[in-house]
Amino acid sequence: MRAVILSAGRGSRMGSRTDDRPKALLELAGRSLLDRQVAALRQAGVEDVAVVTGWQAEAFADLPLRRFHNPDWASSTMVGSLACADDWLSSGPVLVSYGDIVFGPATARALARHPGDLVVAYDPAWLTQWSARFGNPLADAESFRLAPAGLVREIGGTPGSVAEIEGQYLGLLKFEPPGWQALLSALQTAIRLNTRQDTTGLLQDLITQGGLVHAVPTESPWHEFDHPTDIAAGTEVLKTLDRTLFVPPP
Repeated sequence: MRAVILSAGRGSRMGSRTDDRPKALLELAGRSLLDRQVAALRQAGVEDVAVVTGWQAEAFADLPLRRFHNPDWASSTMVGSLACADDWLSSGPVLVSYGDIVFGPATARALARHPGDLVVAYDPAWLTQWSARFGNPLADAESFRLAPAGLVREIGGTPGSVAEIEGQYLGLLKFEPPGWQALLSALQTAIRLNTRQDTTGLLQDLITQGGLVHAVPTESPWHEFDHPTDIAAGTEVLKTLDRTLFVPPP
């Protein structure tokens, strides 16, 4: 199993904290988000980890990771950046993580073991995190509804109420080559039609066209770090994860 971490974007919502580094290299409580992502993936059985770079790509130069570079990072979506790792995605199963999240190995392991060609991780208890991060959780939350057999029925829309949301997508996925080719085809169609090209928009396009997007619930704590206010909200999650991911010094 391989994994790709997406870290091409500017991360401008983090302000001066990302002036000289991508969000994945943001250090919190003594470790970077990337350190935690790689540790979780390794514990989940991932042998090879790569990062897609863009903004401040040189910050990754000394790290022992495979690098794919997106020279068009400023105008690309997440899926556009992911296409830079097409060699891996077209040749075998790959876990994909956004660069601004942390998660535990149990969730990554559940994704890796799922037999679906395209699988997303979601948080059924999403409201706790969104309430800590936002005065109004609906200001940021997207629609997420499940169909029978663990399939996603709806994702990425604008919900009218909290009651309509069955979870939130983490930014953590698994692709088998057919699943990747389906999403890549959806991106190419969206570019041609000038429609939504973000990840959840493309996933919804696949679902609308009859494609199967599988879902697995989180099995360990996780957190997104998109804005400076997320740092305080995620402190306890970092402490909990670090006890699992790193052996304390003797």
